[in-house]
Amino acid sequence: MVIKETTAKGAVDVRNDLLAARLVLTPRIYLSVLPIELLRGPTKPLIPLKQSLSTLTGPVYGHDSVGELDADLTRNGRKNGEPLGERIIVSGRVLDENGRPQPDTLLEIWQANAAGRYVHRDDQHDAPLDPNFLGAGRCVTDKQGRYRFYTVKPGAYPWGNHHNAWRPNHIHFSLFGPSFLTRLVTQMYFPGDPLLELDPIYQAVPASARHRMISQFSIEHTEPEFALGYVFDIVLRGRNQTLMESR
Repeated sequence: MVIKETTAKGAVDVRNDLLAARLVLTPRIYLSVLPIELLRGPTKPLIPLKQSLSTLTGPVYGHDSVGELDADLTRNGRKNGEPLGERIIVSGRVLDENGRPQPDTLLEIWQANAAGRYVHRDDQHDAPLDPNFLGAGRCVTDKQGRYRFYTVKPGAYPWGNHHNAWRPNHIHFSLFGPSFLTRLVTQMYFPGDPLLELDPIYQAVPASARHRMISQFSIEHTEPEFALGYVFDIVLRGRNQTLMESR
């Protein structure tokens, strides 16, 4: 199953295989919550494909080429000034089902700018682009499974799924493990966002698990005079796993 955010904006198109952690929606549910995908949604059972040795053991690109500014979205896209918007720090840990840290995991994030606009040629939302904000970054978890990003809080934006449809503020996360097929993708939301109750993607997640996709404000991770801190731990498997987008 694929959960896609493919809109008239064309900002994001997520099509990713998941292994350990899965959010599985039946075609009936999928089509009912995402009418915009009516003609693209599956109508027949999916056919599992056997994984080859090369796909399970192939090298993952990117770990060794992470640059100094890759995890700082407030600086990695600067051209002639500071990016606009509320600066935030997003940090957390990547854990397995037993709470063990997962080191050397490549995390990539992408997001809209503070006005709700992606840096994408198909994004035609009537909101300004920020010439000093790229909207993408990456880092590798340390030995304790910890990661940290500096960025600006993304804005909400319309996405055409239904009348007056708006996506809540969110950041996309992609995690790479030791092989090509160990890629997991999820979305991180912010506490207290009124659009969560109106968003069909968020509402498609079982009610008991939705809180796992919401970050928590943390004064301990807030840097004085600079940026508010949010904590978002990612659990890969088990009963407390973070819900992921799935094929």
